[in-house]
Amino acid sequence: QVQLVESGGGLVQVGGSLRLSCAASGSIFSIRTMGWYRQAPGKQRELVAVITSGGITNYVDSVKGRFTISRDNAKKSVYLQMNSLKPEDTAVYYCNVEGFTVAGLNEYWGQGTQVTVSS
Repeated sequence: QVQLVESGGGLVQVGGSLRLSCAASGSIFSIRTMGWYRQAPGKQRELVAVITSGGITNYVDSVKGRFTISRDNAKKSVYLQMNSLKPEDTAVYYCNVEGFTVAGLNEYWGQGTQVTVSS
């Protein structure tokens, strides 16, 4: 069994900051890529940021310079530091982890955490 537990979402004012956390637990090992996706009401889910096992990061253009993704392999966790938040950042954010179990390589999703940016 593999579980991803997210935390850190909430309501913030425009220009504020939030730090999202996602911790994997269970029988997962040798984690490869980790990322954050978001889905706003009525919109398609999009990749926000991804970090590879080698530490290479990529971001959707709309968050570049404002968001930072990082990981802690010892804690099997991935984080998303979000600064200078805008109303258009409002969405449910989901973490995604690719990693191996004894059954092979699999992809896992967190339960989602709501981020609301108000003015």
